[in-house]
Amino acid sequence: MKSVLFTRFFILLPWILIVIIMLDVDTRKPAPPLTPRPYFSPYAVGRGGARLPLRRGGPAHGTQKRNQSRPQPQPEQQLPTIYAITPTYSRPVQKAELTRLANTFRQVAQLHWILVEDAAARSELVSRFLARAGLPSTHLHVPTPRRYKRPGLPRATEQRNAGLAWLRQRHQHQRAQPGVLFFADDDNTYSLELFQEMRTTRKVSVWPVGLVGGRRYERPLVENGKVVGWYTGWRADRPFAIDMAGFAVSLQVILSNPKAVFKRRGSQPGMQESDFLKQITTVEELEPKANNCTKVLVWHTRTEKVNLANEPKYRLDTVKIEV
Repeated sequence: MKSVLFTRFFILLPWILIVIIMLDVDTRKPAPPLTPRPYFSPYAVGRGGARLPLRRGGPAHGTQKRNQSRPQPQPEQQLPTIYAITPTYSRPVQKAELTRLANTFRQVAQLHWILVEDAAARSELVSRFLARAGLPSTHLHVPTPRRYKRPGLPRATEQRNAGLAWLRQRHQHQRAQPGVLFFADDDNTYSLELFQEMRTTRKVSVWPVGLVGGRRYERPLVENGKVVGWYTGWRADRPFAIDMAGFAVSLQVILSNPKAVFKRRGSQPGMQESDFLKQITTVEELEPKANNCTKVLVWHTRTEKVNLANEPKYRLDTVKIEV
């Protein structure tokens, strides 16, 4: 009988010791402090100890509002729109030229392309091209009078003026947004950096042009941040001895000078840039870009004249392909 009791005692002993140790550890833990629950009175104390009921949705009378409003983020500055006026005319390389130009424009933010055909009506080729180009654009057309199509006379005058008229009409009855005007001929090659430079134009900005005037480049001469002359191979006595691709104009300047256009009468060949700029600015006001006019960012490349001597006149292809 005793052996049975001792056996059961030794079996239960370890469990008894574990219970004792757990109770001892639990009694050593400090009791949490007793904190009274906060009491929120529905009344506020006014003058003379009078109790005033609190208003819902607002602070008590006589208390100051806590400024919990966070500072509002500043609105992002609007990027000035670049309006590129491009005169174009029907020729075998027209679509190829426009394709190269569109590939450049697609990479420029906030650009509006004003494409002006030298024609009595919009052509199907250019209309289809613009529809697929994926660019904000305006398609205009105006024919050059026959008497002005002689060699040696300025070209694209009517087309550039049509682009200027469209811009002024568009912003006639609304506040003009920040913008820059640039004459982008379709036979030039443009660096993307050029558009970054011209976007900050305040009035009229200028820069060098490559492969023009019988030289590797022409440029404005700059001293102390001001244009003081011209490095050019043709008629350095011009007031603005610059190529059409060598300047940009603020939209506000265009709107502020509604009579500034490219002239036919009284304008000599090669003088259209000077005659136009004289109406809106002076040499002293010009803004040199492209590292003080020491970097070429646009080139007068001009596509080589196409040789179509073997193009058939009678036995044509059975499939009509647009080139």
